[in-house]
Amino acid sequence: MQIISGRLERVPSYLFAQLVSARKEAEKKGLSIIDLGIGDPDIPTPPHIVERMREAVQNPLYHRYDETNKGLPLFREAVVRWYRRRFGVELDIEEVLTLIGCKEGLAHIIWAFVEKPDDIVLVPDPAYPVYRNNTLLAGGTPYPMPLKRENGFLPDLKAIPGEIARKAKLMFLNYPNNPTGSVATREFFEEVVEFALKNEIIVCHDCAYSEIYYDEPPISFLSVQGAKEVGVEFHSLSKTYNMTGWRIGFVVGNEKVINVLTSLKSHLDSGVFMAIQDVAAYALDNPQGYPEKMRAIYRERRDIMVEGLREAGFDVPYPPATFYIWVPLPPNTSSGEWAGRLLNETGIVLTPGRGYGENGEGYVRIALTIKGDDVGDLLREAVERIKKFMKKGEGNR
Repeated sequence: MQIISGRLERVPSYLFAQLVSARKEAEKKGLSIIDLGIGDPDIPTPPHIVERMREAVQNPLYHRYDETNKGLPLFREAVVRWYRRRFGVELDIEEVLTLIGCKEGLAHIIWAFVEKPDDIVLVPDPAYPVYRNNTLLAGGTPYPMPLKRENGFLPDLKAIPGEIARKAKLMFLNYPNNPTGSVATREFFEEVVEFALKNEIIVCHDCAYSEIYYDEPPISFLSVQGAKEVGVEFHSLSKTYNMTGWRIGFVVGNEKVINVLTSLKSHLDSGVFMAIQDVAAYALDNPQGYPEKMRAIYRERRDIMVEGLREAGFDVPYPPATFYIWVPLPPNTSSGEWAGRLLNETGIVLTPGRGYGENGEGYVRIALTIKGDDVGDLLREAVERIKKFMKKGEGNR
């Protein structure tokens, strides 16, 4: 066998692949599994969207390559309308690029701008592993921006050394935030714009969870004055309309950055199946109250879990957004060891915080996207198992 590329040795195995492996091992032992690990929505794609797909897939014009390069105008125009309605942000169609889901675009924008160790990428810590891992794969150097509870899980830009800021090519942000569930303020985004302008940094804002919130709607980074001069924003229909398997997203903002990413993608893929672009445009224009219904479901799940965890002795806040709960563990506790013991003792799968970065140590992430006939009952059962685990002293070892 040929020797594989050394770049793959720079990154660990993908976090969620590890979770799946651990769950399968627990299943072999006969444990009754409650999987709160991976954030894959269990609620089906809305019926009106599925029905639209039945129609679109029969259009023979959609069975060919999409030769538009940036995606079908009908989809990109729908994105423009959605941004105007949802965020009050005006976009030109040339400031919109269709993606094969958010993950693909977030990874490839790094490859478009990063190639050597002196290329610094500012990465939140804890964070979605794609930002850090693709920086390493592309040959760059990730620089962690700690997210601390006492700072609302916002990075302290003043703590970034000047030398690092001057070398930085990209800065990744993600609000509403995975894994912490926190949201960003307008004042913070204004500070980001000023920082990026001063240091000539491209801001990449991952806004995939913007529609999963419980109080005030989160704002777009691009709604802040000057943001389009320094950055772009990523979104997808995966979480908004439970279309994770459909693989469609988009990036909007600075046209020069969009064009660079478009050029890279022209060498890597042939776009999104045009029928899916048609359906995604229809979904954005025809929500039919679906996001509101989804938020109500997640709110009920969030409240069950947070109330139960508090009764079990955890100092856990109610997250204002996302379908995740970021749970602080007892002091001096290894998140990996704790999650491993919980799985082997109770059958509950959680994600160790350390998998999201060094500053995720001491936490575990719970996803509220559990699959089952009665999710509320499953969450209550999970809470009871955790309470027993803690009472036995296993959770405090």
